[in-house]
Amino acid sequence: MPNAAEQHLGFLIHDVARLLRTRFEQRARTLGLALTRTQWRCLAHIERSEGINQAKLADILEVEPISLARLIDRLEKLGVVERRRHPTDRRMYTLHLTDTARPLLDRMHALGAATREDALAEIPPARRDALYDTLMAIKANLAERPDRPSATDTSSEASTAHG
Repeated sequence: MPNAAEQHLGFLIHDVARLLRTRFEQRARTLGLALTRTQWRCLAHIERSEGINQAKLADILEVEPISLARLIDRLEKLGVVERRRHPTDRRMYTLHLTDTARPLLDRMHALGAATREDALAEIPPARRDALYDTLMAIKANLAERPDRPSATDTSSEASTAHG
């Protein structure tokens, strides 16, 4: 029988992520940074993968392409993102940050660092490192081979086959 941590891991990770986002947004509002969470996420992903196309970004953000197109329209109006024609495919646009976005992202990163520090307060460095390593291992396990059956899937299939 799984222990309580195993039963609630997904809920716990979701709750922690939600609280991190909420704390970040509270800090951003306090500083007068009026972008939405989705706009922040969009800018962060464009920064990570400058020149990404809209279809790939929509997949990463898990939004419909038309919703992303509207979001990019708003970010263009704010002067923080620009669309450029793809060099080899004229039907496609790539996304780039403007110079106006850079100071905004610097503030965003500072807010993120402060929020992470709040979350990790009083947790010793060794435990922080262990948490990071564990989360990276979980991410790798889930991203590695999504079609691979889990141990519980395999054992239930075996019992069905023998039962």
